[in-house]
This record gives sequence, structure tokens and C-alpha cells, in this order.
Amino acid sequence: MILDYLLQPLINTVWIATALHERYVPQVPYVVWATLIIGIVTALNLAGIRSSARANKILLCFMFIVVGFFLIFALRYLFGNQGWNGVISTLPFYNPSTFDTRTVLTATSFAALTYIGFDGVTTLAEDVENPKRNVLLATVITCVFAGGFSALEAYLAARVWPNWHLFSNLETAFMDVCQRVGGPFLFHAMAAIIVLAAFGSALTGSLGAARLLFGMGRDNVLPQRVFGHLSVGSTPTYNLLLISALALGGAVGLHHIGNAYEHAGQLLNFGAFLAFMGVNFATFWQFTVVSRQSRRHVVRDAVLPLFGFAFCALIWVNLNNVAKTVGGIWFVLGLTYAAVKTRGFRTAPVMIDFSGGD
Repeated sequence: MILDYLLQPLINTVWIATALHERYVPQVPYVVWATLIIGIVTALNLAGIRSSARANKILLCFMFIVVGFFLIFALRYLFGNQGWNGVISTLPFYNPSTFDTRTVLTATSFAALTYIGFDGVTTLAEDVENPKRNVLLATVITCVFAGGFSALEAYLAARVWPNWHLFSNLETAFMDVCQRVGGPFLFHAMAAIIVLAAFGSALTGSLGAARLLFGMGRDNVLPQRVFGHLSVGSTPTYNLLLISALALGGAVGLHHIGNAYEHAGQLLNFGAFLAFMGVNFATFWQFTVVSRQSRRHVVRDAVLPLFGFAFCALIWVNLNNVAKTVGGIWFVLGLTYAAVKTRGFRTAPVMIDFSGGD
């Protein structure tokens, strides 16, 4: 979980800095863009949760408008050139001439970045009214909403530009699709919105990671003096500054290595899918093996969790070697820390209290 949340602001910083440096203002160095982005994100989060919430609401309104324009222009472009055959097709799902299982599995791990982050809503439970109801609804609605809209946009993009290998830059390919259907207007509008969306994701990702670290510090899972610190306005200042420093250092370091966005995304997926595998297996174990209920729901409690575990494991295994190496080191460090805290696993690990109590 920590690896997942710590990397969310990093990967968004990488994308924004790359897009601005390569597609708009190449005269400004990548490092300067990354520093500016992290600085703004940190300042807004230090101002408090309400400032972050207001900023995200404004961003969301603009996103709705521009995405609506894209849907209209894309449908008009496809229908105008090919009629209903252009709009409705199975090729974005399966093209026998280009289908390759290995490529699909590798791409799936990268495409999963679209959905990762919905669970971060739960880390803000202490700042929500009636969290038992509202956090649950927000988590599910966010997942469904993001999944539905992302699938629709990806489908239309695949119909508009089926030859994906002709893109000059895969990281900013969707902007080229927008230019084909809506000209310079939609190109610039969508570029601005994608940058704003990544900025909003970095904003909430930093805050979610800070809240997760605060919960672990408050309950003495991590050193309480640093990670459990709150400033005026219930802001985990030390955690936010630490996360910002890691995001900036990681963004600059990965850019120096090359393929920064790909490496950051794959590494984020290492932590995310490992966590998802744990959740699914824990569900199976709790309700199928441990539970003493006489009446069991085999499909709900056994089949679906094991399917979820296997599916996530398949994606996880196909991550690149960099992600597996760095993620593996992180995993070993975490396991070692847990062993020290539990005296060689002789005592029960400290459970994080997400209820918000002292």
C-alpha cells in the first residue's frame, strides 16, 4: 500500500513534466517543470483538505466539458467517414492480425493505472462526514465512473487511430487522437485537461499517502514523532514534505534513466497488484477456510476471490524486470521491518486503526 500511494504523485509529476517539456515549452528544462509541479501540489496540500477538495471540484468541471467535446467530435469523425461501421466494431477488443498474448498482458498492467487510486479514497475517512456510508459509496462510484469513461474513450481512440505504432510518442498519444478529430482546438483543450487531471491525481495522491503514513505513525507502526505529527488544521505536514521530496527525487532520477513514465507505472503496479492479490486471498481465507458458518456462498466467498487473485497474479508476473527488482527490494525491506517490530514474528503486528480514534 505504501509503495502504491507514494508513487502516485511521482508518476503524475513525470507525465505532466514530460508533456509540458516535450510538447509545449521545450525551452524550460524537465527538472524545472517537475520542481514547479511538486511545489504547487505541496503548497495546496499544506493549506488543508478543503483547499485540495475545492481545487479538485474545479478541475472536474473543466474535465467534463472537454471530455464531452471529445466524445462528440470522435463520434462525428467516425460516423462521417465510415458510418455505423466506423462507430461499432470489435477490432478494438480483438484484431486477429495483430493480437499477441504477451503484448496484451504487458499492456494490461500498464492500462491498469487508469483504475488504480480509487481505493485511496479510504485513506481520507477521518476527514469525511459519516465515513461508514460515504467512503464506501465514493470508492465504488469512483471505480465504476473512471472505468466506464476510460473504456469508452479508449474504444473511440482505437477506432479513430487503429495503427497505434504510428504515434510519435505513446505517452501523449491521446492528444494526437484529439487533434485528428477536433483539430488544434481539441488538441490544446485535451492537453490542458490531461495535465490538470494528472495534477489533481498528484494532489489527492499526495494527501492520501500522507494520511496513510499518519495512520501508521499514530498507531506506532512507524515512528510516531515524525509520521504521527499533525500541524494546525490537522495537516500531516512532515509526511507531505517527505512525499514531495520522494516524488521530486524519483521524477528527476527516472527521467535521467529514461522511460520514466513506464518505469514508474510498472513499479506502482508492483505494489498495487501485490496488495490486490492479498485482499482477494484474504477474502477467500476468511470466509471459506476460517469461517465456521454452516451456510457458505461458494461463488461469492471462494470462486470470485480466487479468480481475482489469479487475474492479478497474471498481470503482476508480467511486469518488467526493473519493477520486479526495485519492488522486490522494497518488499524485503518491509518484511525485515515487520520482523524487527514483532521480535521475529513472535508478537502480533500492530493493526492500523482507520476509525480515527486516538
